[in-house]
Amino acid sequence: MRVLVVEDEARMAGLLRRGLAEEGFAVDMAANGEDGLWYARENDYDAIVLDVILPGIDGFAVLEGLRAAERWAPVLLLTARDAVTDRVRGLDLGADDYLIKPFAFPELLARLRALMRRGGRQRPAILSVGDLTLDPAHHAVRRGETPIVLTAKEFALLECLMRQPERVLSKRALIEQVWDFAFDADSNVVEVYVGYLRQKIDRPFGRRSLETLRGAGYRLRDDRADVDPVVP
Repeated sequence: MRVLVVEDEARMAGLLRRGLAEEGFAVDMAANGEDGLWYARENDYDAIVLDVILPGIDGFAVLEGLRAAERWAPVLLLTARDAVTDRVRGLDLGADDYLIKPFAFPELLARLRALMRRGGRQRPAILSVGDLTLDPAHHAVRRGETPIVLTAKEFALLECLMRQPERVLSKRALIEQVWDFAFDADSNVVEVYVGYLRQKIDRPFGRRSLETLRGAGYRLRDDRADVDPVVP
């Protein structure tokens, strides 16, 4: 298994390299963000251990560049910061997990192995379905070039649908992912918020991308082929 470690602090880098090598990993090392991004773009890794605070470009920029280049190796962020906003930002940019320094090496190893079992999958920094785009890191939604303002819950529902385009999601699945497991399944909250979304992402643009499939659930699809061409 091949791992990239992007860490500028020499002692930490040495400990990680030695510990991972002893566990049978092939380890590449990078001491700054630019080198880390180059390694990650040029090579296939089973996982990447990425420090947030780096000389040159920081770990967030490395992560953003990595996902923009469609490199989907699982990323474990290392950070000395305990601010929730930093952890959220990393996850929104496409990280898979994080550890706050200081940490125990066995925990890092366990998290790394868990990420490898999941394998690489697409986690684009910006989601798109047709000409509808959603940027989780900046909480921004656009239809083409037109910005759309959503509430926090509308945004969460749309993000859930956009992460699984063309797939029918049941009311129960949406409640569990956007609200919580204990939420009343008999509530009409999903129907209400689907209506809110249609009023903002579809109707002003003459679109029908958010579909209701009676008895099954809801689906977001690329409906550009359904739009009537403009006749001059």
